[in-house]
Amino acid sequence: MSLKVKDIKKEMEEFAPTKLKESYDNVGLMVGDLNKEVTSILVALDCTKEVIEEAVEKKCNLILTHHPLLFRKPSSITGETLTGKKIMELIKNDISLYSAHTNLDAVEGGINDTLMGLLGFNEYITMELSSGKDLKDNKSGIGRLSVLDKDITLRDLCAKVKKVLKVPYVRYAGEESMTIKKVAVINGSGQDYFSLAKKMGADCIITGDTSYHYVSDFSEEDIGIIDAGHFGTEWPAFKVLAYMLEIKLQRMGFKNKVIVSERARDPYKIC
Repeated sequence: MSLKVKDIKKEMEEFAPTKLKESYDNVGLMVGDLNKEVTSILVALDCTKEVIEEAVEKKCNLILTHHPLLFRKPSSITGETLTGKKIMELIKNDISLYSAHTNLDAVEGGINDTLMGLLGFNEYITMELSSGKDLKDNKSGIGRLSVLDKDITLRDLCAKVKKVLKVPYVRYAGEESMTIKKVAVINGSGQDYFSLAKKMGADCIITGDTSYHYVSDFSEEDIGIIDAGHFGTEWPAFKVLAYMLEIKLQRMGFKNKVIVSERARDPYKIC
């Protein structure tokens, strides 16, 4: 029994249905043939040129990413654009590309839930339920809000986030000694949900991609902000889901390797 691209698509979309994606998003098979037999799968947050090179070197003919290479339909595919170069390189090397983005963020057991588990927040609710969810689904959506079992200071919560996510630093705003009882967590870029987090009574928001004025305003309202980066709040959880996919495939009788990229990296550097 051989594993095909359509089998991966089926497994991914049974777990994270595409109807859960945000309206602006594009998910699913970006490049490739559904009937193509899969050798090995390379998992990365982004489809960078380095990741494509890694797939070629490791003989992986399917790349599974969180962020889609194509958000919008390109008017052309040429070597004059970065996206065009990547698509041409994928086709040249007969590599398929599948992306699960906001649907994987939103679904129960997906990126946001996995991040909550890594941080040790076991009891929580969803901040904004997905418009595409089933009627009986009260969990799929963007953001999670947790009432902590034990209060924690902002200083200690920063240290915990940094340690658990294995990031070199976190940016934060707020008094280090402030007491945190209720935490909102939005993986990736969560700034658009700051007002909702405040309305729901969050003392602190953990996310990435924050900007000066947002952080300044909410900090003035005594809400702690911890920015662990877009990459930092997604890659650790995405790797966990990659391991889960490999286990699932093994249980189905497939022996294909699911390889976590060694070249997936945060584009930001520190000095």
